[in-house]
Amino acid sequence: MTSSNPSNSFLGTDQAPAYTPTSDERTLAILSHVLTIFFWIFPPLIIYLIKKDESKFVAEHAKESLNFQITAAIVFIILFITIIGIFLLWIVGILVLVLVIVATVKASESKLYRYPFTLRLIK
Repeated sequence: MTSSNPSNSFLGTDQAPAYTPTSDERTLAILSHVLTIFFWIFPPLIIYLIKKDESKFVAEHAKESLNFQITAAIVFIILFITIIGIFLLWIVGILVLVLVIVATVKASESKLYRYPFTLRLIK
């Protein structure tokens, strides 16, 4: 599904898919990331459930976004229940926003994206 030459950075990794996704696939991949800013985990979950058998590209983006949002929720809960963590919530929030933007840009470039620091719970 992916090429053997991924682009790596501290903001995650991206790879070219095995095929060129259609405009509709790219749009759904973008929406699976950007809509999490407003509706948290629900957009990637719905997109994944609807498109997982139709488009490998969309399914990979939705699954990755879903895993990242679950991981972010766990981190927010852990920080919220600790005294010093409450002061770090805004830093983590900014990092989550930046990574969602990076993922959205990668999806718009028709690349598969993997968030850093993410638990891969949905396989």
